[in-house]
Amino acid sequence: MRHVRFLRYVDVVARSGSIRSAAEKLNLTASALNRRIQDFEEELGTPIFERLPRGVRLNAAGELIIRHFRAQLAELSRVRSQVEDLSGFRRGTISIACSQALAYDLMPNMVAAYRREFPLVNFSIRVLDHRDALRALTEFEVDLALVFRPQPLPEFQIIGSAEQRVMAIMQASHPLAGRATLRLRDCADFPLALPDRSYSGRQLLDEATARASFRLEPAVESNSFEFLRNFVRTELAITFQIEIGAPPQDRERYGLVAKPIDPRDVQPARLAIGQLRGRALPVAAAKFADQLGSRLVTAPVPATSPP
Repeated sequence: MRHVRFLRYVDVVARSGSIRSAAEKLNLTASALNRRIQDFEEELGTPIFERLPRGVRLNAAGELIIRHFRAQLAELSRVRSQVEDLSGFRRGTISIACSQALAYDLMPNMVAAYRREFPLVNFSIRVLDHRDALRALTEFEVDLALVFRPQPLPEFQIIGSAEQRVMAIMQASHPLAGRATLRLRDCADFPLALPDRSYSGRQLLDEATARASFRLEPAVESNSFEFLRNFVRTELAITFQIEIGAPPQDRERYGLVAKPIDPRDVQPARLAIGQLRGRALPVAAAKFADQLGSRLVTAPVPATSPP
């Protein structure tokens, strides 16, 4: 498995951008690691790293090589998972990129349920916006990506998906809390706590108001849904979230309600779980993806009346 060790060496150097930093992570001396990379470059007949004053960077040849290496490492992980599965065990690590909306309720519950059945499986969950999630997928940093309103990319193979409405979240005592659905114009009359523009839900809101004669002016703007949720507990403000990220238990825990935005203003959009096209997933990751895909289809819709 010496070749596997070297693949990991090159991968760590590429991610670190520094031979010295990578050597520390790998418990090697910088000179030894640099010598191994130079030997490989001599054998290949071309450099794969540009040597910079403060580190290294993959060149065009290196980008091709590292993608090949990462594909090999991913395939090795899959084969190991299959071998372990022959003995009746499911082991390994499932790595997932998801948005904040999923990190609050859905993912913790799904991971806990899976580990009750397969306690030898570990998870690595990275909370990223949809662009970074898809980048992590294409660079073999994660097995699966769970994103809202994914852009059409040939590399992204969708395993399962579900339509999600945008919900307005507010205190149960809010003047709009008794309505079954809300128009964005009505929400604009109150203080708004909006996610920043890197999130797809905010982009949907901006697209809707671009066609309207009013604007949604944020009293507060943040990239933290936890902050936005807590803020509306302290003021008669409104924030927005997709429905799977606004679980009904919030009503009992925090005294909040979630009201759907009228589809005349904002149409539902797709929440999708996917993998890198053409990549065969490890057994554990494939099974978890199937369970998560089924969960998306059967996800309960939050109640639309105050408690």
